Amino acid sequence: MCGALRASDAGQKAVLMGWVNRRRDFGNLLFIDVRDRTGITQIVFDKETNPGLHAKAGELRNEYVIAAIGTVKKRDGNTVNKNLATGEVELIADELRILNTSKQPPFLPADTVLPNEEMRLKYRYLDLRREAMQHNIELRHKIAIAVRDHLASRGFLEIETPFMTRSTPEGARDYLVPSRVQPGSFYALPQSPQLFKQILMISGFDKYFQIVRCFRDEDFRADRQAEFTQIDLEMSYPQPEQVWDVVEGFLTAVFKTAGHEIKTPFPRMTYDEAMRLYGSDKPDMRLPAMTDVREAFAAETLTTLAINPKLPIVAIRIPKVGELSHKERDEIKPLFNAKSGAKVFEDFKRLEKNCPNAAGKIRQKAGAEADDFLVIVAGDSKPAQHPSEGGVKPEVKQHDRAVYTAAGLLRVALAQKYAERHGAFKRTGNPAHDFRLLWVTDFPMFEWDEEGQRWAAAHHPFTSPHEHDMDKLESDPGAVRALAYDCVLNGTELGSGSIRIHRQDIQSKIFHSLGMTEQEARARFGFFLEALEYGTPPHGGIALGLDRIVMILAEADSLREVIPFPKTARAVDLMVDAPTPVSEAQLKELGIQIKK
Repeated sequence: MCGALRASDAGQKAVLMGWVNRRRDFGNLLFIDVRDRTGITQIVFDKETNPGLHAKAGELRNEYVIAAIGTVKKRDGNTVNKNLATGEVELIADELRILNTSKQPPFLPADTVLPNEEMRLKYRYLDLRREAMQHNIELRHKIAIAVRDHLASRGFLEIETPFMTRSTPEGARDYLVPSRVQPGSFYALPQSPQLFKQILMISGFDKYFQIVRCFRDEDFRADRQAEFTQIDLEMSYPQPEQVWDVVEGFLTAVFKTAGHEIKTPFPRMTYDEAMRLYGSDKPDMRLPAMTDVREAFAAETLTTLAINPKLPIVAIRIPKVGELSHKERDEIKPLFNAKSGAKVFEDFKRLEKNCPNAAGKIRQKAGAEADDFLVIVAGDSKPAQHPSEGGVKPEVKQHDRAVYTAAGLLRVALAQKYAERHGAFKRTGNPAHDFRLLWVTDFPMFEWDEEGQRWAAAHHPFTSPHEHDMDKLESDPGAVRALAYDCVLNGTELGSGSIRIHRQDIQSKIFHSLGMTEQEARARFGFFLEALEYGTPPHGGIALGLDRIVMILAEADSLREVIPFPKTARAVDLMVDAPTPVSEAQLKELGIQIKK
């Protein structure tokens, strides 16, 4: 192995096999750096000692695959390469075999300046030879092993669930697979193993886990792919705290694998608290929380500013931004969602000039220093209305949510825009600062669907409501809390889970609250509803995104940096050129006709 040679090997015979990473020709001496997964080692070909071998080595070019046999020699002090793990030694070649040649690659794995991403994905096999990509994929492997070892040590069984199943509504579009033997019928690739892992609890496998591929036909983002991998687990008879303890256990092992020591238990925060303080159900706590500043404004000031006094007024503070130019202030408004039912006051100096009393109180309440940047977000003058089909309105917090959400999105956008100034996102080597992990709990059971004018499941329809909220399921759905929880890291949702419904009568009430008739429920989930009637134990679980965990620990900007063969933003695999049309014969066999 190229990266295995050390000074202690001096004088020994060795065989090195790998790719030609770099060649340097100094006339009588030819230096070839050979690379494999373990590292790089320098091979020396001496013309005076062996002119034939030197001539053969002169044929070598980048990415040729070679095998070299020779003697390990300790380098002289002034020739030691401190940038290489093997920099103290070199191989004096006695024999060279060219195992394979290479065309001139479109880019070299050793290049310091990368080509565009499309080029990298088209020639992914070359891109994966790069040291950074080798590191990321190895880290992914080690993380998966750490998860498996920890969960197995706690009595969990890894059990596979089907990839070809039935289509069920889970929030995103399914990838459909036509059946040849059942013309006109389709399988669906699973968006998650949700129903199957619940079936496993009914089947008596009280501790299940799986590192599983899932598929969702949805728009791509930097942290979203059509194919993704999740750490999926389910337990029988748990309280939420038991699920959290298991997750904290394997995440501790995962972070230790990556060289970081994290502390448990993670902090806990209710959904309502997260929305009030951060305007998000996945808060990034590396920056200051938002501050409620409604009391800073007199009634006449609110009227003058056309602010709704019944809705939240919050201050966003971004530290150490300093003085902004007029142009920089103008760049802030496009970051704000003006259609959110909220308004932004981005020019705090103007507010200080026109409303000095309010501005002074805001600075004090927000704890703002002189060089901190302050922005105010408030509700506009239009009252929010979200009537349900039955005429029941959500609590006031449902109206507040639009303002909090708009403020939270702006807070994140400003934090990203001025990241270099505040420096809160830079790694310090202190895990307590670098990795702000927490549990967000007590999510709403339902959310209002404006387009459909009905209540929809905020998590999924198999989530159990809080026992104390059961009597509100049909009379006041907006006030029902779910036994749902998310694991969040630095503003990214790592995973989402819940305690499930294990009684068929409760499940029927949930479907009814969602406006689903018994016939519709049976048509969609008949096999599962029947299974609930055969002694289902209480159960719950969670699924965490393996790709996202690796992305964060690898300090990568995109999931594509930690997935071996990802898709582009247009859901295309450039290397194999997929998706692609298929032949008329294949379509005919499946009973499918493409309409143009």
